[in-house]
Amino acid sequence: MQIENELNRRRFLKWANMLGLSAVLPASLIAEPSAAPLARQDSKSAGAAAPQSKTASSPETILLKDYRPKSIYKIPVTQVDKSKHPIIDMHSHPYAKTPQQIDEWLKNMDEVGIQKTMILTMTTGPEFDEIFRKYSKHPDRFEIWCGLDFSGHDKPGFGPAAVKELERCHQLGARGVGEIHDKGEGLRSGKSQAPGMHPDDARMDAIWQRCGELGMPISLHVADPIWMYQKMDATNDGLMNAWKWRLDNKPNIVNLPGMVDIFDRTLSKHRATTFIACHFMNLDYDLAHLGEMFDRNPNLYADISARYAETAPIPRFASKFYEKYAGRLVYGTDMGYEKSMYRVTFHILESNDEHFYEFDQFGYHWALNGFGLSDDVLKNVYNANAAKLLAARSSH
Repeated sequence: MQIENELNRRRFLKWANMLGLSAVLPASLIAEPSAAPLARQDSKSAGAAAPQSKTASSPETILLKDYRPKSIYKIPVTQVDKSKHPIIDMHSHPYAKTPQQIDEWLKNMDEVGIQKTMILTMTTGPEFDEIFRKYSKHPDRFEIWCGLDFSGHDKPGFGPAAVKELERCHQLGARGVGEIHDKGEGLRSGKSQAPGMHPDDARMDAIWQRCGELGMPISLHVADPIWMYQKMDATNDGLMNAWKWRLDNKPNIVNLPGMVDIFDRTLSKHRATTFIACHFMNLDYDLAHLGEMFDRNPNLYADISARYAETAPIPRFASKFYEKYAGRLVYGTDMGYEKSMYRVTFHILESNDEHFYEFDQFGYHWALNGFGLSDDVLKNVYNANAAKLLAARSSH
């Protein structure tokens, strides 16, 4: 029994060190145990067969980050090579850097059913101009959005210069703004940062207002998935993803609920401006709360990009949410331009498949399930909502 306790202790310490928990554990738990009890046992066991050493494939040594199960269920598997309906992708970035890569992207879009893609550059100035030059050669397939310039945000008089650059980008051809980030430390647009300034800050009012006047929707990313703010321990449901992108160790950060409240106040102040909340506003864990936001704010949409794995574990609840708010959700990817990536999203949205894995695309250890969305819902999410949102700009 004593050996078993010591071995268990060693396994725990190895696990704790892996997760970086040793700094918060009591010293009595961290101190290396004496080797004497094991030495005595070894002397008593002289001549007995030595126990087999544990290998990397032993269940006692497999790390959660290396867990790659294969489904045992003999059930139908649906292959969705092309979307049921044409798609407007409202959340992508300038992943393709050369004309050849852009041509490859267009070919992939044709094969999988993507009609048009929004390129969220997050840039201004010469960097935006260069991206625009590349992608504007295909105006029917790509739409280019600019970022914001936060230079001088901490000095008196901030605002007019940012508005002027926004207007310049719009005149060049930018039709929206994004992706603007605030994960709790302040606004960021690509390399331009405004630490401590959040979307509801009065300094942003003139900028948001001008976006509305120009008919430029704003793709705004607030917070990050909930588990990135939670303790990095054995109770964290999304640990393997959270550990890489953790925010729990950031001092003075505004947490997820706080950022949602900030977004809510921003929407209320700027009813004439349309906002698209990236990634379900990171309320994928609390979709009912996002529904309340939709109910309060007619100027709010949400894209579903890069949160497929986060919602696929709850297919029944998620599909009901899609049905209820089919007029407020827009398709997005935010995951490159490979055909296999698009097809993973179709698999989840269109099929009724259960308990499948997509480790090549997502960093979670759990199984996924299809939503089996109806044609009416798919038409809205894939295309109609985005088309309506984009067409509304013509009045400006």
